Amino acid sequence: MDDPYAWLEDVHGAKPLAWVAEQNARATGVLKADPSYQKDYDAVLKILDATDRIPYPAVDHGVVFYFWQDAANPKGVWRKTTVADYATATPHWEVLIDVDRLAADERENWVWKGSDCLPTLDRCLVNLSRGGGDAVVVREFDLKSRTFVKGGFELAEAKSSITWLDHDTVLFGTDFGPGSMTTSGYTRIVKLWKRGTPMAGAKTIYEGKLDDVGVSPVVYHTPDGELPLIVRNITFFTTSYDFVGEDGKTVPLPLPDGADLKGEHGGNLVFTLRDDWTPKGGTLLPRGSLVVFNLREFVRKQAGARYTVLTTPDAHSSIGEVTTGQNAIFATEMRDVISTVHEFRPTADGKWSDKALALPPNGTVTIIGSDDWTPNAYFLFQNYTTPPTLFAEGGDGEPRPIKSLPARFDASNLVTEQFFATSADGTKVPYFVTRPKGLTGPAPAVLYGYGGFEISQVPGYSTNFGKLWLEKGGVFVVANIRGGGEYGPAWHQAALKENRQRAFDDFAAVATDIEKRGITTPKQLGIMGGSNGGLLVSTVMTQHPELLGAVVCQVPLIDMIAYTHIGAGASWEAEYGDPAKPDERAYILKYSPYQNVRKDKTYPPVLFTTATSDDRVTPVHARKMAARMEGQGHDVLFFENTDGGHGAAANHKQSAEMWALSFVFLRQKLGLH
Repeated sequence: MDDPYAWLEDVHGAKPLAWVAEQNARATGVLKADPSYQKDYDAVLKILDATDRIPYPAVDHGVVFYFWQDAANPKGVWRKTTVADYATATPHWEVLIDVDRLAADERENWVWKGSDCLPTLDRCLVNLSRGGGDAVVVREFDLKSRTFVKGGFELAEAKSSITWLDHDTVLFGTDFGPGSMTTSGYTRIVKLWKRGTPMAGAKTIYEGKLDDVGVSPVVYHTPDGELPLIVRNITFFTTSYDFVGEDGKTVPLPLPDGADLKGEHGGNLVFTLRDDWTPKGGTLLPRGSLVVFNLREFVRKQAGARYTVLTTPDAHSSIGEVTTGQNAIFATEMRDVISTVHEFRPTADGKWSDKALALPPNGTVTIIGSDDWTPNAYFLFQNYTTPPTLFAEGGDGEPRPIKSLPARFDASNLVTEQFFATSADGTKVPYFVTRPKGLTGPAPAVLYGYGGFEISQVPGYSTNFGKLWLEKGGVFVVANIRGGGEYGPAWHQAALKENRQRAFDDFAAVATDIEKRGITTPKQLGIMGGSNGGLLVSTVMTQHPELLGAVVCQVPLIDMIAYTHIGAGASWEAEYGDPAKPDERAYILKYSPYQNVRKDKTYPPVLFTTATSDDRVTPVHARKMAARMEGQGHDVLFFENTDGGHGAAANHKQSAEMWALSFVFLRQKLGLH
C-alpha cells in the first residue's frame, strides 16, 4: 500500500532521527514543564534505586546469582552469594562483573543480557548488548579469576543461541552469513564447536528451514550426564524436538508440535500441551495438561515412549509457570486468575504425588527459582496492594518467608475487587479494579491490558501505578482478555488470527462495564498497553474513541499490513496471520490501526513511547502512527528513548523518565490532580 511515512522505517537514518529529536523535544517540553513531573521522576527513581529491594535469586548448585542496578551502578553488577548467606538480612555479595566499569573501559554502551554457566561453576557464557537490543555479543567468562577468557568461546553481535555441552564444547547458532538466519531473524543452523578450534570449523548438526521462527540448542546437565536437545520453533506455537546423540546425530522425539517444553527432571522432559493429543498406542491427553515424558528411557531403548499426566486443569483454571528442582517439579495453577503452587514428586510406586504448598491466598504466587542440584526453591507472593514477600523452601514442602519488600505507596485505603464483563459474543471476561475504599462516584481510571501470546495479566504490586496513580486517588483496572493464558490454551487460541477482534471486543467490554458501574466515565478513562498491548490500545482507540479520554501506547505493533517485514515480525504470523495471503490480509486490514485511523474522526489524546534500540518490534510502528495521526490533525505526543531495546529503558533513570512522562500525561488528560 502507498505509505507516505515509510521513510521513518529507516531506524537509524539521519532524517528519521531528526524527526525523532523534534518529537522528543515537543513531548518533553509539554510534559516536563508540568510541576509534578520532577516529583514523579524523583519518586520513581528513588524506588528503583532503593537498596532494600528484594534481589530475586537465580540458584545453581547452592549458589545464588543476581544482577543488581542502583544509583551507584546504573548499568549494574552481576554478583553471587551462598544460599545460607542470601537468607540473612544483609547478604555478603561477591561482584563478578561490574558492567559500568566494563562499559567505561571498553568504551561500549553495554547492557547486561544474562549468562549461562557450566555445572562446575567455573566458566560462564556472558551476553552483552549494545544499547539493550536482542542482538548480543557472547564472551566466555572465568568465574574464579573474574576475567574474560582470552581465546575462549566468543560470538560477534547477533541474535545468537549458545549453550554448554561440556567444559570444552558448546552447541550454538549465530549469523554465519547469508541464508543462515530465518526470515524472522533468528538462528536456523546449530553447530558443535570444540575449544581451541576455529569457529569456521564447527560441525553442523542441525538445519531448520528459512521460514521457521528459529532453531536453538538446549542442554540439561544432570547427575547422570547431559541431555542435549535441538528445539526447532516451526511457528511461535509449534515446535519439534530432537535429541543429540554422542555422535552428533539427532533423533526426533515423539512429542506433539504443540508441546511447550518446561524443563527436565530425573531424565524426564516436562511439558504442557497446547492441543488435545493422543500418543501412538495411548489414550487422549487433554490440552492444558502438564505431562512428563521419560526421555532417558526412550534414548536408552531407542523405541517406545512413556508419558504421565501430572495434572489437567478444568475450564476455570490453567497451568502457568513450571520449573524443575532436585526433588520436585513445581507448577503454578491459576483459578480465575488467582494462583497457587503445586509440588509434584515421584513416588516409590512410579507415580507422582501432588501437594499444594502453603502460600498466601488471593494473589499471585511466582516461582522465582529452583535448583536442580540442591533442594532449594523460592516463591514470591504479591497482589495489587500487598508488597512482594519471598518464600524459601528447602525440600520439606514447607515454604518460609525470608524477605519482604517495604510498602512503596500507601495502600491502607485501597481495595481490589474482581468483576466480569460480557463481551460482544457473550463471553464472560474477568478484570480487577483497585480503587480507594470510600470512593463514591466516577474517578479517573487507567485500564491496562495485553491479550496475546499466552501471556497472563495477574495481580501484581506495581510501584509505578501505586505511587503515581493509586496514591493520588486514581483507579487502576487490569483486564484479563482473550489472547492471554489466564484460562489456558483455549483462552489464547480464541483470539488468534481471524478471531483477533475478540481481544479488542473484550477490552472494549471491560471499558464499557466499568463505565456502566459508575467507576469512571469516558472522559476520565485512559488505556495503556505495551508491545502486543500497544496494538490492543491503538486498535481500541480507533474502534471505540467514544469510550476513552487518553491513550498511552508503548513499544507497539500498529502497521499490521507491513509488520512481517519489520523487526522480528515474521515470527508472529501464527498469532496474527500473514498479510501476504489475501484471505488473512482481509481480516487484518479490518482492524490494523495504521490503516484505520481517520482524519474525520475524533480520537482521545495519545502518547507513544518507544526505543531506537528495539530490534524486536522496532520503533517503526510508533513513529509512523504518530506521524500519520499528527498529519491528520490529532492530539499526539511521541517519545523515543535511545537505549533499552524492547523494554524502552536500559537503566533506572530511563525507566523513571518513561513512567513519569506517562503518568503526567494521563493526569493532565484525565483530570487527576
